[in-house]
Amino acid sequence: MPEQTVSRRGVAWFAGVEATGVVEVVDVRAQPERLAEPGWWAVVGDFEGTVRAWRFADVAAAEPVVAGVWTGPSAASWSSSIDRAGYVHAVGQVRAHIQEGDVYQANLCRVLSAPLPGEPDARALGALLGAGNPAPYAGGVQVPGEVWVVTASPELYLRVDGGVVTSGPIKGTAATPEQMTDKDRAENVMITDLVRNDLQRVCAPGTVEVTTLLGEERHPGLVHLVSTVQGVLTDDVADAPDLWARLLDATYPPGSVSGAPKSSALDIIAALETAPRGPYCGAVGWIEVGADGDVRAELAVGIRTFWWADDVLRFGTGAGITWGSDPEGEWAETELKAARLVGLASGVAAESMSD
Repeated sequence: MPEQTVSRRGVAWFAGVEATGVVEVVDVRAQPERLAEPGWWAVVGDFEGTVRAWRFADVAAAEPVVAGVWTGPSAASWSSSIDRAGYVHAVGQVRAHIQEGDVYQANLCRVLSAPLPGEPDARALGALLGAGNPAPYAGGVQVPGEVWVVTASPELYLRVDGGVVTSGPIKGTAATPEQMTDKDRAENVMITDLVRNDLQRVCAPGTVEVTTLLGEERHPGLVHLVSTVQGVLTDDVADAPDLWARLLDATYPPGSVSGAPKSSALDIIAALETAPRGPYCGAVGWIEVGADGDVRAELAVGIRTFWWADDVLRFGTGAGITWGSDPEGEWAETELKAARLVGLASGVAAESMSD
């Protein structure tokens, strides 16, 4: 039986929809067949592997949000799981692994954290981010005592619609398009190829294609290179009761936030990073199963994402490391990605998180 929640409290919001009234929570890796049943599910997956889904009873078009009161941590209270010197050193270690042929690319991340006593209102932070940093896959899930995540993700992990699965890996970040480098472009091509290979494990032969390569997307304060990969699910995968186990086994964690080859990159990440990523670099989004069994879903990569637990608010930031990486430049990229959102959460326009 699925794990039962202690109450029907809770809210989730994504893609113009707001859901309330939690019915149950399911461990997706242990019971993927539950997500073949009709309903609307909010999904949060940790980078380390646990993926949970909450089924909500009431789903409707989201009304304009009247922002609640958000009182975030002070800008000075944030600390980093890896300081500047430690991060620069770790970039050097990744480059040494690349030189040895262990890996071609690895994503190196750090977790920013600040004390924030008492469970805050996730919807209030979501409204604040929506006004100050609009994002294509913005949303959040709050079930008191179980999950608290607010995302301003710009990156598509998996979309499933009409038997077609689509992914939109981001690699390459700069303040302006003119600052994008050959390293950024090469990294994007490398990870796009990894995602293509992942999707081929669940898609019909000959259907996986790169529909956009090195597309430029502008977001508040920065520019990304984004590619799009899609394919047609094989019938045995699309109709399988354990569809989500098969999709996760083929693609999780997302390639853009792990590295290539993925298994080697994950080993390096585990050795160098000093704090668990949790929902950061995992998956955040929704799955809807119709009465006829039709599946629609949109899961974002959990970047530009806040999560709260144990009276601490956290936010992750990172960069993809290749042989062409400049250690100080990679540190600066993690600063760029964090500054605007952490600043918004702390009540300032932008805040550098240098140690």
